[in-house]
Amino acid sequence: MDFGSLIESAGLLWSPLFFAVLVGVATLLFWMVIIPARALGSMSGRLSDYVESDRVDELEMRRPFVGRALVPGVRKVLSALARVVPLADVENTRRLLIQAGEPWGMAALDFLGLRVLSLIVLGGGYFLLASDAMAFTLALRNALLLGALGFFLPALWLRQRVRSRKHEIARALPDALDMLSVGVEAGLAFESALLRVADQWDNALTEEFRRAVREMRLGAGREEALRRMAERTGVEDLSTFVAVLVQSTRLGVSIAQVLEAQAAQMRLKRRQLAEEQARKAGIKMIFPLVFLIFPAMFVVILGPSMPALLNFLGDFAGVSVGVP
Repeated sequence: MDFGSLIESAGLLWSPLFFAVLVGVATLLFWMVIIPARALGSMSGRLSDYVESDRVDELEMRRPFVGRALVPGVRKVLSALARVVPLADVENTRRLLIQAGEPWGMAALDFLGLRVLSLIVLGGGYFLLASDAMAFTLALRNALLLGALGFFLPALWLRQRVRSRKHEIARALPDALDMLSVGVEAGLAFESALLRVADQWDNALTEEFRRAVREMRLGAGREEALRRMAERTGVEDLSTFVAVLVQSTRLGVSIAQVLEAQAAQMRLKRRQLAEEQARKAGIKMIFPLVFLIFPAMFVVILGPSMPALLNFLGDFAGVSVGVP
């Protein structure tokens, strides 16, 4: 290459256009290096806000003293006491707690420990207080009876809560299905209709609706979330509705038609149940009528005539009764 061509190529190399291209490429490479570092820095900063010990301590100190200090210790004691209970009772208690709506966030071990603690407090407390005032055998017998009562009372309360919650869900289901049907026919998605019903009412059924929608938003399928909801409640009508809804969705039937048909069936079933309870009312009134109301009526009606009746019977038998 001669000197003239070298000069021409050098002039092209250092031309303004080529220099501008070099500056642009350098700027692009610079930002490609800096921007990920800034993003990483901002992400790590946000994460540090969550995991920073001072912030966690501050949030922890905002909780009430009972929740910070007493509740963890009580739960440890209850869990330690629950280890004496068989495993089958743990599974049964877990199922009942789920159907009861998990009151106070208790786990199965917490509840079983509460039963054991109630047994110890009632039975042992009574024995310590009454052992000096009465015979040892009598105090021991009463303590055992109170201990058994303290052990079974929490279980009775839990079963009563399960029954009342199931009854509440069964009573609210027809109205909820009516509103679901209206919402779906108006163009809402099924999940949005569930949330609309949950916003309208606040009961055990709407709590389950909110939980099912949260599970759907976290990635669970609709069928899986609905089946879990039916298993958690243990209500037969709700399980039937979920089964019909899942089957109709697989067959391609309109959800609005299924909701309308299920709502009509639930209303009919509720009416029949009300009629059944009305027919049973007469039989249930026999006991208070015979043992409470009729004796009072007899006293009021026959009371004034009893002296004369006794005198008449005494004169007839030849005995002086002496009733004024």
